[in-house]
Amino acid sequence: MKIDDYRARIDAIDHELVEKLEERMRTAEKIAEYKQENGLRILDPVRERSLLDRIQEMSSPDLAYYNRMLFSSIMEMSRDHQAQVMKKKSPLGEQIMAAIQDTPKTFPDAPAVACQGVQGAYSQLACDKMFKMPVIMYMKNFRGVFAAIDAGLCHYGVLPIENSTAGSVNQVYDLMQEYHFHIVRSMRVRIDHCLLANAGTNKEDIRDIYSHEQALQQCEDYLKHFPMATLHVCENTAEAARMVAQSGRKDAAAIGSLENGELYGLECLEESVQDRDNNYTRFICIAKDLEIYPGADRTSIMIVLRHEPGSLYQAMARFNAMGINLLKLESRPLPSREFEFMFYFDIEESVYSEAFARMIDQLQEMSLEFRYLGSYKEY
Repeated sequence: MKIDDYRARIDAIDHELVEKLEERMRTAEKIAEYKQENGLRILDPVRERSLLDRIQEMSSPDLAYYNRMLFSSIMEMSRDHQAQVMKKKSPLGEQIMAAIQDTPKTFPDAPAVACQGVQGAYSQLACDKMFKMPVIMYMKNFRGVFAAIDAGLCHYGVLPIENSTAGSVNQVYDLMQEYHFHIVRSMRVRIDHCLLANAGTNKEDIRDIYSHEQALQQCEDYLKHFPMATLHVCENTAEAARMVAQSGRKDAAAIGSLENGELYGLECLEESVQDRDNNYTRFICIAKDLEIYPGADRTSIMIVLRHEPGSLYQAMARFNAMGINLLKLESRPLPSREFEFMFYFDIEESVYSEAFARMIDQLQEMSLEFRYLGSYKEY
C-alpha cells in the first residue's frame, strides 16, 4: 500500500469517530436532562474512574495510555456540554456577571492609592499613569500596600509584578496568595535606569552602589564596570537615591530613574545603564472588591492541581481547545505542602465571551483550589 492509501483509511476512520463522538455527546445531553430533573451533580467521579479503568483493560498494552488520555478528555468535554445543556452557572460566574454590571464604566480619577516606596519610586510613576489625580500613600514594603487596602486606608494599590529583564516579583505573587484581592488594571512602564550621585562625584571613585534588588539585576552587565564597588539592596530605587543624597558622600551612587535624581538633587553620571533597551516593568492595580471595567480582555487566575502526571497538561489543553491565548504561566511553591505548587496563569480572552465563561467553569471543576484574581485591561 502507498501512503495515500493509508491516509484514505485514516480519513474514513476519522469520519466514523466524528459520527460516534456526536452520538455520544447527544446521549450525554439526555443524561444532563435526567440529572437536572432529579437534582444530580454533573460530575460523578466514581463512574468516571470506573470507565477509565475499563478503557485501560480493553486497550492494547502499548496504546492503553493514549486511550486513557483520549477518554479522559472526552469525559471532560461531556461534562462541559452537560453544563451548557443544563445552563448551569457557577457562583463565580454569577459574581463575575454582577461585577460587570455594577462596576462604573470609567476608571476613577482621584482615589486613595497605596504604593511601595517614597516619592519618585517607579510604582508612583505607574500610579500617575493609571490615575489622573491619585492621592498616594507610601508604604515601606509590598506587604504594607496589601495591609493598607485590607484595613480600608485606601481603595487601590499599585505594585510591580514582573520585569522583562529580571523576571517576576515573587513576593507579590506570594502576597496575592495570602490576600484575597483582585487585579483591576495593569500597565507596562518603560524602565530607564541612571547612575545617580552627589555633585562632584567621579565614577572611578564609587565604592558603594544602592538600588532595589530588581534594578541591580537589570543593570548586572553595566555594574561589572565597578569591580571595586559593593552593591547594596534597598526597598526601592527612590529610597536609594534619597539615602545617597542625604549622605553627601562622593564615593556612593544610586541606580534609579532620572526623576529620582531631579527629586533628590543628584547628578546623572550616565543614562540608560540597564542591560537591555527594551526594559519594561508590568505594574498591577489591585482592589479588595471585584471590579471589571469595560474592555477587560486579560484574566489572572491561580490554581492548585492534583499532584499527579498530566494534570498541568490537561489544564493547558483547555486553552488550546478553546483557542485561548496563554500569556503567562508561573509556579509558586505552597508553603504548607512539600513539592506542591500554585500555578499562576495570565490569559488573553474577552470577559464577555462564551469561551471565557466555559474556561472559568472547566478550570474550577478540575482544580483542587481555584482563585480568580480578576479580569482587566492592560495599557
